Amino acid sequence: MGKFGRMLWRGLPFLLLLAAAVIVFVPQKSENAEARTVVRVWNIDTFEGGKGSRTAFLKSVARELKGEAYYLVTSYTLEGALSAFAEGDAPDVLSFGVGLSEFAELLLPLPYSFTGGELGGKTLAYPWCMGGYYLFSLTDFEGEGRTALSVGGENLPAVAARLEGITGEETESVAAYTGFLSGKYRYLFGTQRDVCRFQARGAIVQARPLTKYCDLYQYIGILSSEKWEASLAFVEALLSPEVQGRLSQIGMFPLENNAERTVSVFSSREALGRLAAAAREGDVPEKYLKSI
Repeated sequence: MGKFGRMLWRGLPFLLLLAAAVIVFVPQKSENAEARTVVRVWNIDTFEGGKGSRTAFLKSVARELKGEAYYLVTSYTLEGALSAFAEGDAPDVLSFGVGLSEFAELLLPLPYSFTGGELGGKTLAYPWCMGGYYLFSLTDFEGEGRTALSVGGENLPAVAARLEGITGEETESVAAYTGFLSGKYRYLFGTQRDVCRFQARGAIVQARPLTKYCDLYQYIGILSSEKWEASLAFVEALLSPEVQGRLSQIGMFPLENNAERTVSVFSSREALGRLAAAAREGDVPEKYLKSI
């Protein structure tokens, strides 16, 4: 036996041990990976939030969940989600606001109740966070002056303003905010987004919460019967008191029944457009509204 043969013979036990470790370890890793359910969660923002990212918040909840499921949280624009849906793609769990009626046919009934998420007598979507409409003033609410109606997203500030008996000029969100601070407008009809803007700027303003109408709800719904249990576990975690207590991190609120009426989250964009147009003309047809 040559020198190389003697070296190979001496190293044989180590090589056999290494091979055994590889044989045991690799299949075990593969089996664990295959056993894990992947639950796809889409977040679609159709109205302005408070601060930070709702998608990032959902990801933080997903990371805290212990179990066999892995939650893949992805952010979609409204247009991107509709394009994917048209191509036959859909998530297991959907976080969304008004303007996405196309997904209604796939949503499964939830063990909760909220009128804005009901369709056909069943609750198919439930709010996991909400915002609110406000009237802001730098001084008081007694004087006359121009009002900016802050517009941004698929929500309907014109409807909220009409039901509150407030008239104003519809203005893009940031322009309304800066115009108000610069004195161009006496009042600002805004949302929780403006509350966060004022706080970040250190601006002292008077804020009056408005409660006649609210459509600033971010809903959660389940589309997958195959992954129902894992999907429901995510929804339950999101609605837990512990997680709901952290919504201030993104400038949003837990569900509060402090609004009198809302609009169905399953209203088509055409119906929402007709409702907004009617509100601008001075009328808000009751057929579009739901009492909370």
